[in-house]
Amino acid sequence: MPINKEKLQAREEARVSRPEFIRPESWRYKRLETNWRKPKGIDNHQRKQKSRGRPGLVKVGYGTPKIAYGLHPSGYTDNLVYNASDLENLNPKEDGIRFGHSVGAKKRREIMKIAIEKKFKVFNARVSQNAS
Repeated sequence: MPINKEKLQAREEARVSRPEFIRPESWRYKRLETNWRKPKGIDNHQRKQKSRGRPGLVKVGYGTPKIAYGLHPSGYTDNLVYNASDLENLNPKEDGIRFGHSVGAKKRREIMKIAIEKKFKVFNARVSQNAS
């Protein structure tokens, strides 16, 4: 059972109701990809939202709900860890950990041992679970 279920559900509801934003005129020309590009022309109908048949524009209101910010898809909060002392302030039932980019294999194994003892969820472990 995932934790923060209601927050993840709010994120999913926002995602479902969000329109698919496509590049202006991409349906018209085969050479244009559908990846979103902001319309910048002075007379562009999509930029002006002039005609009803045009796709919507990317706006702030379509974003993720604030309560779901910083959550991993598993429901845990995402926290960067660089050393073992960073684990002291975290709660294993709510917080997941991700090793920082600069953490080497030796320190990674050391932190992983403590994380397994405290039963943390590790997102980018890259070391065996027995921490050998």
